[in-house]
Amino acid sequence: MDIPIWVWIATGVVTVAIFTFDLAVVGRRPHEPSMKECSTYLSIYVGLAVLFGLGVWYSSGGTYALEFYSGWLVEYSLSIDNLFIFIIIMSKFAVPRELQQYALMIGIVMALVMRAIFIAVGAAAISNFSWVFYLFGLFLVYTAVKLAKEGAEDEDEDEFEENKLVALIERRFSATSEWHGKSLFVRDGNAKRMITPLFIVIVTLGTTDLLFALDSIPAIFGITKEPYLVLTANIFALMGLRQLYFLIGGLLQRLIYLSYGLAFLLAFIGVKLFFHALHENELPFINGGEHLDYAWLEIPIWLSLVVILATLVITAVLSLWAANRMTAKEQDAATGPRRDFHDD
Repeated sequence: MDIPIWVWIATGVVTVAIFTFDLAVVGRRPHEPSMKECSTYLSIYVGLAVLFGLGVWYSSGGTYALEFYSGWLVEYSLSIDNLFIFIIIMSKFAVPRELQQYALMIGIVMALVMRAIFIAVGAAAISNFSWVFYLFGLFLVYTAVKLAKEGAEDEDEDEFEENKLVALIERRFSATSEWHGKSLFVRDGNAKRMITPLFIVIVTLGTTDLLFALDSIPAIFGITKEPYLVLTANIFALMGLRQLYFLIGGLLQRLIYLSYGLAFLLAFIGVKLFFHALHENELPFINGGEHLDYAWLEIPIWLSLVVILATLVITAVLSLWAANRMTAKEQDAATGPRRDFHDD
């Protein structure tokens, strides 16, 4: 897939314009969005992603379009799991509801910048070292096993721990315990500059999402090797993340098998990456450094898309079916305490 430099530039400009507009709208009037507002924005972003995929189909062919759609779905599904942690962060820091949308927006912009760097590094690594696919594959299988064992336990608010960067910021900089609207810095009576709780929350959200990228970026490289598709799939997934946070916050508790579905997806993509590494093998201690030219080592993209869609649908259906037969207390035990964004 040969992407002209002007397409990269245009993609960057459009992305910056969309996020700038979104941030300006949210920043001008911090508020808790309604279900109608979230549904409208999310429909627009999903529609843009679908149109973008059709554009890829028209310009580069169906294979690349399917790779984009598959990668986008993987990133979106992993983002839904991330929302559990975002809810815990908002609860732990007691972020006022009218500021949650603004904090999420800035945190997502930070995450996008850091992911772009991560994608560039990953693309450079796989283009120069084919054995990197072995590492990605093994890491995803390890993560899948770990996720399946833990289930929803890591969504327990009592087990949430601040990452080291946030802890360092809190130790090194003076902070006020009071909220000052959307201000990130304030001055005390002695004109000393202090960070606000909102600053800490935004850094927490942004860096936490970067940790999630350790799973999602290798996973999408298992779907497509094209850096442009990897980047755009991440962009479209992050675009709708804020709306998903408010739109399905109450539904998250009912997705009791989400961790297992995602674990299966990560394991599947990990095996796919490992097979691809064998197909492109250059390590001297495996098959004498020769490629393994078996047809079954390359899982076709259409099969990957079918597996992804089937896994997400089955996970959602089984989760809702089981949740409907549980009491509220049993659901709390399975996925953590219920948190409703719209109850007073």
